[in-house]
Amino acid sequence: MPDLNQDSSQDIDNQDEDFQLIKDFVDGDEDAFTKLVLKHKEKVRNLVFLTLGDAENVDDISQDVFINVFHKIKDFRFESKFTTWLYRITVNKCRDYLRKKRVRSIFVPIKDTTTEPSIKGHSDSPDLPGLVRKGISKLPEKLRVPLILRDIEGLSYKEIADQLECEVGTVKSRIFRARESLKFILEPYQDELIS
Repeated sequence: MPDLNQDSSQDIDNQDEDFQLIKDFVDGDEDAFTKLVLKHKEKVRNLVFLTLGDAENVDDISQDVFINVFHKIKDFRFESKFTTWLYRITVNKCRDYLRKKRVRSIFVPIKDTTTEPSIKGHSDSPDLPGLVRKGISKLPEKLRVPLILRDIEGLSYKEIADQLECEVGTVKSRIFRARESLKFILEPYQDELIS
């Protein structure tokens, strides 16, 4: 059984380290920001990829996130974890990207969808992570983002509610609906997922 006290003390150590790096950067230590980026960049990239399901733009959007953090970090109030604040910026950048993509799609001709590869691919063994990612990408944004933050990033319901600026009950409801929808989406692949 995992030691919950050890996990919570590790969270506190991470938070203290983040806070110290932020203070050092605000005081003029540019290396502190680099350390902060290196510490959190993979989490941001994963969140962007899972939210958008678009590997092509992960690095650009992640870079935009950290540029935004660079410019706004002096406004960080130390009232919540740095990761909560960082994930909120990341989610907002993803929303901006999706909004722009929807607007652009109005003006771009529809592409031939017959060239899209099948979900199973050509090999006999299914790409299980690919199946799940594809399933998650089919969820509406308001269900997809809380599900990713909870089940993949491991945030608490309260942290998710803070990021999405809604009630904890709303977060729980959306996550429940997301899980149910994902079960339905993945039902045709149940044999592959179980075996």
